[in-house]
Amino acid sequence: MIPAAARAHPALAYLRAHRGRPATWSDRYTTMFGLVVAAAVLGRPVVEAIAGLARHADPTRLGAGLALVTAAYAGLLILARTFGPVVLPAADASWLVTSPLPRRAVLGRTASLLLSAAILAGAVLGLAALSVFGAPDRLGVRLAAALVLGVAAGVGGMATAVLAQRSPAWDTGLQVMIAAVLSAAVLAAVLGAGPGRRILAAVSEAPASLGAAVAGVASVVAAFLLRWAWAALDRIPAHRILASSTRAARVTSAAGALDPSMVTWIMEDAHWRGRALRSRPWPRLVARLGPAPALAWQEWLRVGRRPGRLMALLGGAALPAVCANATGGETGLPFGMLLCGALTAAAMCTGGVRRDGGDPPLARMLAVDGRAVMAARAVLPALLAASWSVLALVGIGAVGALPADGWWLLGPATAPALAAGALRMARRPPVDHAMPVIDTPGGAVPTGPLFWALNGVDLALLGSLPALAALVTRPTDIVPYVVAQAVAGAGVLGAYVLVAGRAAR
Repeated sequence: MIPAAARAHPALAYLRAHRGRPATWSDRYTTMFGLVVAAAVLGRPVVEAIAGLARHADPTRLGAGLALVTAAYAGLLILARTFGPVVLPAADASWLVTSPLPRRAVLGRTASLLLSAAILAGAVLGLAALSVFGAPDRLGVRLAAALVLGVAAGVGGMATAVLAQRSPAWDTGLQVMIAAVLSAAVLAAVLGAGPGRRILAAVSEAPASLGAAVAGVASVVAAFLLRWAWAALDRIPAHRILASSTRAARVTSAAGALDPSMVTWIMEDAHWRGRALRSRPWPRLVARLGPAPALAWQEWLRVGRRPGRLMALLGGAALPAVCANATGGETGLPFGMLLCGALTAAAMCTGGVRRDGGDPPLARMLAVDGRAVMAARAVLPALLAASWSVLALVGIGAVGALPADGWWLLGPATAPALAAGALRMARRPPVDHAMPVIDTPGGAVPTGPLFWALNGVDLALLGSLPALAALVTRPTDIVPYVVAQAVAGAGVLGAYVLVAGRAAR
């Protein structure tokens, strides 16, 4: 509990007085009316969805569904570790954290927000897990157990992240926990695709009382972690709270300006700041090819110096296959994930193009032909996009979501178009907020962020039309589509290199 002397401190009283005007009766009435309307609109769909859980699980989709839920939980842990999780507004953190005020009194509001977010995220994960396993009997008990288990997992994970912010030992433990959760996701996907699905089927058919017991144990563990995290708020180092608050403020500023590219710059600069890079001679082949490949070689070095990110990217190629197995290939979600992942892989290595676009005079001072530089810098994005697409298509074909063999050929054929789209995304200017706003029946749509988001994606989709047609129709003979895609991709990349290279001169 916060001592009475801390609650009566003049600084805290000032903050409470200036955090916003007190809620009036009209505010409370509006809030309650909104909750009642939301309950009336969403009540029936939610009840029908919960009633639909009273079924036996599909053994063929158990592993994939459980893998997706587990991977989502790992993503929440990674997100909590990346952003703090204990943060304050930058203006408050600059003086409140370093002041003699009780740290727990300063961070109490943040702690309550983190607890609310953990409970909400945990409840969603619990419902998702119950939808995977189903409820063959005693729906009420299984639903309660799933909610308690999910909330316990969310609260326990958030409390572990708070403890990791305080202590390096807990941070190492959190990293081990994330690795274990990801390994569990991989194991679930492997078991669900082979004879081990019987184990998962046995778990889904386990008595409801066993699930309730597991949920009770998890809630006890989460309660202990929550108590330790609350006690650790007073001992979190000030420099860690300041660093996480500054990082969160920058991300919030980028989101407010609707310029997500600022976030990637922040992450890149934060990674390389203060690091000493070893000097190595360049390969003789690169030196002999000329200045353009030499300028593009920096992207190869950057990718090679971060092998963990590269391995995580290639490991993510299994997600479309897992999604296709979970949905039975009945939706286009796996193929949407395929294109998004391949485009992300291509955009991961376009830092040189972004720097040239941000500083055109420096690029012109290099006195290198712009077309040659653009062509050389398109090689690595095309290679990564092809590798990611091939791995994803092989996985989707392995789960039976594609009608015939040879679909992996679409990966290399689509790579040039995706590389062209990634290069255009890297050269796009900041969001133009002065563009007009279009009034639609669904509300006002600002055209500035819309055009910014489509810049580059439109070129990738235009160059991938044959592949999109093949993924929609799923023909048994894929060769004509591969040939058409190869021609379209090469044409789009060649045209973009000519036009962009001429503009960069």
